Amino acid sequence: MTTYLEAEANPQRNTGAIRLYGPEAFEGMRRASRVTAECLDALAEIVKPGVTTQAIDDFVWQFGVERNAAPASLHYRGFTKSVCTSINHVVCHGIPNNKPLKEGDIVNIDVTYVVDGWHGDSSRMYPVGQVKRVSERLCEVTYRALLLGIAAVKPGGHVGDIGAAIEEYARAERCSVVRDFCGHGVGQLFHDAPNVLHYGSYGEGPELKPGMIFTIEPMINTGRQNVKILADGWTAVTRDRGLSAQYEHSLGVTEEGCEVFTYSLKGLDTPGITVPPLAAAA
Repeated sequence: MTTYLEAEANPQRNTGAIRLYGPEAFEGMRRASRVTAECLDALAEIVKPGVTTQAIDDFVWQFGVERNAAPASLHYRGFTKSVCTSINHVVCHGIPNNKPLKEGDIVNIDVTYVVDGWHGDSSRMYPVGQVKRVSERLCEVTYRALLLGIAAVKPGGHVGDIGAAIEEYARAERCSVVRDFCGHGVGQLFHDAPNVLHYGSYGEGPELKPGMIFTIEPMINTGRQNVKILADGWTAVTRDRGLSAQYEHSLGVTEEGCEVFTYSLKGLDTPGITVPPLAAAA
């Protein structure tokens, strides 16, 4: 049974209850998410062959310092970096290091800043120089899948509608959806209820109600959905070494539909990748 509580009545820990936030929370999410989106925008000029993921991590740290924004991932459950950088067959939670990016790589950069206690969580794919068509197409499919998931968010709908829309589209494009990781409630906590699966059935899962705040962050593979965690305890990779891509937005359910907090004000949500309008993908 799903429990909903007004956010102010819910303790600052994940109890399994779904928080319903008010206008002040939405404004807090806008502030935090704006910094995150601006950082991801700036990274479009930085990601290129020869740049290390550690240099990206350093940039994200400094960008936040200059804006009084703290990277949520730093020291989170022992994670030692300010950002996750996941390259090619890395599904998520890649750890920045001093190995340079290569021409043709694709890299997901996942940034979460905390501003005044609110978490703005978002990620994008970046092509490194000229990439192969298979890599570009995977990024296009993944971004369209995210948009379809967002389009499914409306009061009276269900969390399962999001996953069903994503999975239905990804399968039609001969791609697989990773099931080991999911979207999540966000706000004053980095990870909160509900879990937002990127697969499932229409009409299933918790009902979507105004005031809910969560992420949608599908991970889509060119090969099979199976993943494994490397010895570092964080890095998730595809078992078949196929490519993986991910896009993520934080959003809040409104009376009319939803508000996406982490959209790029510069239209750079898909930096370096051309994605036709959603209507053309339907």
